[in-house]
Amino acid sequence: MTDLLSDPAVWASFATLTLLEIVLGVDNVIFISIAASKLPKEKRKTARFYGLMGALVLRIALLFSITWIIGLTAPAFTVVDWVVSWRDIILIAGGLFLIYKASTEIFNEVEGEDLHTAQERVVAATLLSVVAQIMILDLVFSFDSVITAVGIADHLEVMIAAVVIAIVVMMVAATPIANFVESHPSTKMLALAFLVMVGMALVADGFHAHVERGFIYAAMVFAGAVEGLNLLRQRKRRHVAQKVAQNSK
Repeated sequence: MTDLLSDPAVWASFATLTLLEIVLGVDNVIFISIAASKLPKEKRKTARFYGLMGALVLRIALLFSITWIIGLTAPAFTVVDWVVSWRDIILIAGGLFLIYKASTEIFNEVEGEDLHTAQERVVAATLLSVVAQIMILDLVFSFDSVITAVGIADHLEVMIAAVVIAIVVMMVAATPIANFVESHPSTKMLALAFLVMVGMALVADGFHAHVERGFIYAAMVFAGAVEGLNLLRQRKRRHVAQKVAQNSK
């Protein structure tokens, strides 16, 4: 352990891996925030906590099963010219699930108010069902996280430490992100569109058509910057409208 703490290369791999784990966890936090929004307000924080704790336990368990994880990338069977592994199947299933959940939520945001009240939709969700959905997606995201960890760090202790810190950062960021997304409907729609893109990327990875996550995150940062400008414009217009209303009294 002392040798690890005094090795600059270990610290460099630890810092790199921690940063990447936090970046890879952004889509996970967004999904957790949106899934938990179906619950009554007093249960949302609990759902986010259990979801992220589940992600932590799951990722550490997978790190201890590195040999099994690597085995999942081995060919399982072949369909025509497509060599399929269990990892491919997990990525495709997880991607389709994410696309379905995000698309359903988008439909509810656009059309759902006419069919059900917001209160009815919240009551329909249960803590157990939300945590179960979070755990399913955690499993898919954990594979990417663990494979990234194995490719960057050579020591299990470094991998576990990076994952723990990344999850702690996500726990701290989850509540502010959830509150912001919930209070800004257009931002929530943007987050859902982001989840659809991530789901499509997971499906593409399953079919061996890898999509660089950097392109997705760059597009999302650009869209987020545009949305930020729109929010600033709306706030400025509200401020001007309030001043006009006050002056007219």
